[in-house]
Amino acid sequence: MVPFALTIFCGAFLLFQVQPLIAKYILPWFGGGPSVWTTCMLFFQVVLLAGYAYAHVSIAKLRPKTQARVHLALLVAALVYMPLGPSVGWKPDAGAEPITAILLLLAANLGLPYFVLSSSAPLMQGWFALENPGRSPYRLYALSNAASLAALLSYPFVVEPALTRTAQAGVWSLGFAVFAVCAGACAVRIWKLAPACEARASEPVSDPASPASRFLWLALPASASVLLLAFTNQLCQDVAVVPFLWVLPLSLYLLSFVICFDHERWYSRRVFAIGLIPATGIVLWLLFDDETSLTAQVAGYSVALFVYCMAAHGEVVRRKPHASELTRFYLMIATGGALGGVLVGVVAPLVFDMFLELHFGLLACAALVLVSLLTDPSCRLHGGTPRVQWTAIVAVYLTAGVALTGHVWVESDRALARKRSFYGVLTVFQVGHSHRFLRNGVIEHGLQYFDPRLARVPTTYFGTTTGVGLTMRSFPRTRNRNIGVVGLGVGTLAAYGRPGDHMRFYEINPDVETFARKWFTYLDDSAAHVDVVLGDARLTLEREEPQKFDILVLDAFTSDAIPIHLLTKEAFEIYKKHMRPDGVIAVNISNRHFDLMPVLERVAESEGLEAVRVANADKPPLIWYSEWALLTRNRRFLQSPLIRKAARRTGADNADLWSDDYANVLQALKF
Repeated sequence: MVPFALTIFCGAFLLFQVQPLIAKYILPWFGGGPSVWTTCMLFFQVVLLAGYAYAHVSIAKLRPKTQARVHLALLVAALVYMPLGPSVGWKPDAGAEPITAILLLLAANLGLPYFVLSSSAPLMQGWFALENPGRSPYRLYALSNAASLAALLSYPFVVEPALTRTAQAGVWSLGFAVFAVCAGACAVRIWKLAPACEARASEPVSDPASPASRFLWLALPASASVLLLAFTNQLCQDVAVVPFLWVLPLSLYLLSFVICFDHERWYSRRVFAIGLIPATGIVLWLLFDDETSLTAQVAGYSVALFVYCMAAHGEVVRRKPHASELTRFYLMIATGGALGGVLVGVVAPLVFDMFLELHFGLLACAALVLVSLLTDPSCRLHGGTPRVQWTAIVAVYLTAGVALTGHVWVESDRALARKRSFYGVLTVFQVGHSHRFLRNGVIEHGLQYFDPRLARVPTTYFGTTTGVGLTMRSFPRTRNRNIGVVGLGVGTLAAYGRPGDHMRFYEINPDVETFARKWFTYLDDSAAHVDVVLGDARLTLEREEPQKFDILVLDAFTSDAIPIHLLTKEAFEIYKKHMRPDGVIAVNISNRHFDLMPVLERVAESEGLEAVRVANADKPPLIWYSEWALLTRNRRFLQSPLIRKAARRTGADNADLWSDDYANVLQALKF
């Protein structure tokens, strides 16, 4: 067993170690939003399915000696891809369709190695079963998932803090070479034992699985996969798109596989099937209360995801087949995982105009667990009896469905317009005859009054008493200013434009410009000359000639998620190229979960700038509490009365310098 176990462990570890590594590599190239990870997961799940299909066809259709030859050839071909690491030539052009670009990038740079790694677990278990008839190979699947879990947990806490991305890619490439040697040794072993293995492979299948079981092999993993991605989206869109928040849900998902496949005794229907009820209650509480703390959100969603995954995967394991159908069983599980990825990554954005996959995923997974209980002869609830218990179960299920429907209705009640895209969900709401506002996720990103006397007044985080408002009012040069803005919102900052000014807005989501021009008038009413440049701001600025900005405003949040790729040392080096020597960079650091000021002070220190924090109190008309960081070397600006009165310096002695290779997001958490 040792050679097969070592190969499976090594392959599974590399398989899941590369997921956050490659996703972090390309995150800054595609806007830094949650959909980058969702799209990567779609690729991983589809290629995993391809690997499982290859393993199934190889075991079922090819002679053992031929299996060994084919796999050795694939291992050698995969080594050609090393060392890992996409070149900057894969950075997308402005306006490029992001999902297709990400999938092509991953296929070209990781496709074959990931395919070979994906096939390792089912293929090695199939070979183990051929060599060792009568011994169950299913615990090797638990070992595979344990290795995957170890890879995920080690990445944010060990690998990411210790190594740069380039070093990570180099170490991973060496690890792949070690894996190739181990897998090659197993192939040679099967080659040598081919005659005996061929005789065992020709033995007829005993006790084939029922059609109901085969359906649930597919459907239950699909529902768990939908929930994995839906919960991950829910966390990332309101916190940050960082490896830790990718790894945590995926780790819980894998942990459920480890527990369930290790031994059937670890899955208790009484605990986990009934546990779906309080788990659903936790999700409903978090969905209806958008002011819940970060700790409560992470803990609540994590508990709910784990309970649902345990119920789904526990029911799958209860229906696992004879070892002769092992690769078919794993192929169906992988197909379900890929189907879930397609539903969330491709179908949901086309069908839904808001994030509804969590709602449907909860209802579908619970329904499938009930179907499993209903059709399992070993279950007390088999066949719909006793009826009193089934009546109670159906009543609870319908109540949960009504509550989830109510959440959707509450979200949709006042919406004038809504659009979902790769970059998130935009919604325009109207409040009576007073004003309307734009919401991205759960955060308002701009508001405008209908009253003509107030229609040109900057509101929310951009009012005259906020950090950016004070910057616009206090900048020493008062005429012919050149102002850059990263993040359009509803165009509120255009209200500060004066005759002779030039304002250049950078916006990655074309739907934002459409909404800003259709439902709001700030852009059209501005006295300045206004341009809107579509595309990722960082990539656009990297390619543009120096713009000579007097003021550059950074306000590119997706919901409440912090735009890490816009706050790194490399990003500020790009900004500095576009600034006049006396220019000011104003960064919106208003956030419920993170204190970003120490991060920006550390960046300012590295770039030879001074950084001050400006916070304001709530004041009418609808000027909200906000925090801004102002970075500049312009002493005259810093000594102006309004800035000197409002600014605060806090020091950055304990903050790490964020870079594209490393960003310690956990250090910035508010406690």
